Amino acid sequence: MSSFDHKTALTAIPHKPGVYQYWDADGKLMYIGKAKDLRNRVGSYFNSDRNQFNGKTRVLVSKIRKITFTIVDTEIDAWLLENSLIKKHQPKFNINLKDDKTYPWIIVKNENFPRIYWTRKVIKDGSTYFGPYGSIGMMHTILDLIKETYPLRTCSLPLTEKNIAEGKFKVCLEYQIGNCKGPCQNYQTENDYDKNIGEIKEILNGKIGNVIRDVKGVIKSASENLNFELAHQYARRLEVLEKYQSKSTVVNSAITNVDVVSIASDERYAFVNYLKVMNGTIIQTQTIEVKKQLDESDDEILTLAMLEFRTKFNSTSKEIIVPFEPSLEDESLKFTVPKLGEKKKLLELSQKNVLFFKKEKLNQYEKLNPDLRTDRILTTMQNDLRLTQLPKHIECFDNSNFQGKYPVSAIVVFKDAKPSKKDYRHFNVKTVEGPNDFATMEEAVFRRYRRMLDENQTLPQLIIIDGGKGQLSSAVKSLKLLGIENKVTVIGIAKRLEELFYPGDSYPLYLDKKSETLKVIQQLRDEAHRFGITFHRKKRDQGTLKTELEQIEGIGKTTADKLLTHFKSVKKIKEATEKELAEVLNKKQMITLQAYFNQK
Repeated sequence: MSSFDHKTALTAIPHKPGVYQYWDADGKLMYIGKAKDLRNRVGSYFNSDRNQFNGKTRVLVSKIRKITFTIVDTEIDAWLLENSLIKKHQPKFNINLKDDKTYPWIIVKNENFPRIYWTRKVIKDGSTYFGPYGSIGMMHTILDLIKETYPLRTCSLPLTEKNIAEGKFKVCLEYQIGNCKGPCQNYQTENDYDKNIGEIKEILNGKIGNVIRDVKGVIKSASENLNFELAHQYARRLEVLEKYQSKSTVVNSAITNVDVVSIASDERYAFVNYLKVMNGTIIQTQTIEVKKQLDESDDEILTLAMLEFRTKFNSTSKEIIVPFEPSLEDESLKFTVPKLGEKKKLLELSQKNVLFFKKEKLNQYEKLNPDLRTDRILTTMQNDLRLTQLPKHIECFDNSNFQGKYPVSAIVVFKDAKPSKKDYRHFNVKTVEGPNDFATMEEAVFRRYRRMLDENQTLPQLIIIDGGKGQLSSAVKSLKLLGIENKVTVIGIAKRLEELFYPGDSYPLYLDKKSETLKVIQQLRDEAHRFGITFHRKKRDQGTLKTELEQIEGIGKTTADKLLTHFKSVKKIKEATEKELAEVLNKKQMITLQAYFNQK
């Protein structure tokens, strides 16, 4: 396969906004991108420092054999063209914003005496479509409001002026129960019907305040003219509209015709929420998921999704509320990053929705593939603890002693954020006399990693020391003696405030109490404590029993050791038969031992 001369290709690319396309050796379109400056953007893929790219980007660059481009007038045109080309060609290395759902619309049918209903198919027949509705519940709430407030026909009869005049139709049950005014028999004029349709379109556009104002005007006029039947009819309509408005309004009604967009992402996925707001009422909402391909930034994904939403929902708003200022430059749009007030509440509502959606989606994926959860937790720990590599192998040390006696040290091992109990170890402290926790830690760490080095075992990526700065310093001292202090990361955790200490750092690191990283560290610490205490109690009990056995006449230190090794516990020694005891003791010792326990 011939190499690609990118330097020659770059000379033909201008410093102008536009869209670029990468093609492989087979003439297949691999990637479509947009840029404010085409040459600078394309050139950035071929600079000397390619380590800044992730694996997929390096693969993409290695396969490029041809570059084509299209110049546009503005950056916003580049975004729009990129979006339409991605939808058309769906290149392998591009993120895809296409929904796997067909969202419903509310249609005002293009016909005499228009019907209003919902549909999932948009047909270019002159009808007016409102939506799409990401929430089916919201759509049905609006349709119920329309049905309860406005008597409309539901039949599909061809209500032309000629057919009505010729008397081809008869009113049905819907007319009898008051759901329709009978336009099929000319009981309702087309002008009166169209007036209702006009109000309904206002509601569907989120301008319910305008409709309420008009309804109040009709009530006032009808009352003044003593037309109490009409006033009562419209008063009931006003009640329904105000009830709906009170449920729908989330912020000050002065906020009109704005879009709200927010994003939540991790290493693999991004989730973007969109709210369309009219008069303080959310009239459309949707959250989409984006699978990252080339380590796209939140800025890139937010902007691409924002333009997609605006196209889909036919948004004409000039103001867009966002969590950060996007790099997109467009004089016709105003980007607002609110710090407080009603607009801040709207952004928080959008962020609440996107975070909930993200959590639900990731939980679904992790149930289907548990490895995803493991990777996510390890990546979170790497970021939170400022590690240079994923902590796939973590070890935690804890010391125990009883009034300075029976000092032991325990180590527990987590692999892929889960306990690996077959790798747990404990140490009988050999070089420390008396209650010296620092020296005990120093010995345990040295012995553990001296053996791992001797046996050519892989060192852990993270070592956790249960204790404060003193224990941490002792552990680091042993790591330095072994020459591995720069090969592993070691931190200490103090119990009282869950402070994390790094060697040489004066100030501790505090993690969010609800963070998964802290939960894993606490689980390691608690497991090390449990494992250490269990071993310590066993050793202490054996020590107490051994001392007790040595006090029996004829049972010395050597015999006591034999008994403990053979029977393991005092209970089993008491319950042992003469035949079983005879395997360890002579006849005289056996008689003395049985007499001692019988006397007790």
